[in-house]
Amino acid sequence: MRQHLTDPLRFFAAFVAHPRQMGAVLPTSRTAVRDMLDLADVTAADLVVELGAGTGVQTGEILARLRPGARLVAVEIDAKLSALLAKRYADDDRLQVVTDSAENVVAYLDGQRADVLVSTIPFTSLDGELRRRILDALPALLAPRGVLVLIQYTPLLLGELRRRFRSVRWRITPWNVPPAFLFACAQEGAGGTS
Repeated sequence: MRQHLTDPLRFFAAFVAHPRQMGAVLPTSRTAVRDMLDLADVTAADLVVELGAGTGVQTGEILARLRPGARLVAVEIDAKLSALLAKRYADDDRLQVVTDSAENVVAYLDGQRADVLVSTIPFTSLDGELRRRILDALPALLAPRGVLVLIQYTPLLLGELRRRFRSVRWRITPWNVPPAFLFACAQEGAGGTS
């Protein structure tokens, strides 16, 4: 699904209203999103959880890869962006849009754990205590062989990810403004740092 022309304006309006919650003034580029999703096997997933769905750049790419019968829970804290997602992606069989904080996502998973967890949450912009609570919860949201993929605009989160996951791989994608740091984290598997 292509990005709509008004998405940057909607995203910017959400940033102006809640800059720490949004963390960026523009949506993530489709190229960066594709590079991030390539770090996990979305096509084999039964459950994908997306934290910080924004205007739906990631949501559209995830749905394009998601097989029939799989489920995507897209969490967005901004009510206007959440409503936009629900309207834009009418895929009731696979998509559940949730308007809430990422720290409450477990309440929407019906006891399941994610095969792929996708995050665009701007962790370095969050209050330290909120950042810690969300990061501490992420490992328990993953299935045993699950993978967390996330995009950040700084490498500062690397140490915190290494404290919570056995395997942390990362790389930079320059095709984003600003250049993006992509991370893939897991508890099982060889992994390592790239």
